[in-house]
Amino acid sequence: MLCQECGNKPASLHFTKIINGEKTEFHICESCAREKGEGLPGVSNGFSIHSLLSGLLDFEPASGVNAFGAKPQQLRCETCGLTYTQFSKMGRFGCSECYTTFGSKLDPILKRVHGNASHVGKIPKRSGGLIQLRREIEELRADLHERIEREEFENAAQIRDRIRELESKVTDA
Repeated sequence: MLCQECGNKPASLHFTKIINGEKTEFHICESCAREKGEGLPGVSNGFSIHSLLSGLLDFEPASGVNAFGAKPQQLRCETCGLTYTQFSKMGRFGCSECYTTFGSKLDPILKRVHGNASHVGKIPKRSGGLIQLRREIEELRADLHERIEREEFENAAQIRDRIRELESKVTDA
């Protein structure tokens, strides 16, 4: 697919805008996105990708003061010196160590954006049987713990039996 702005280069950025149930798609190349300051096409207020990320990352109170009346200690990466505030404004990490430094703040963001904090990609159908079994066992274990917490012991027993059945298949494979 070619860029909708220049019509020359392949589109590498794809945006979908839904307003009042009306869906509009934009496909642009990297150079056109850079020219526009990484702004989203079709948005009149100049809203940028960095603004979007900054909004998603802004978990701190607007006043900058916590419930105890004190300013929270600024989280800073020891390797590159980037602070969490700088990261939330830029939308980019300074180094690979930032993932570890800001990890506690990233989990809620990832869960909010992606629905989960851990990556669960596609599994190949031919060779992924064992992986699928293990993933199903993990999901059933989470469901089992939930049922036990809710004191649904009969359902929990059925799930426990299913887990045992699947685990025997995993050990046989």
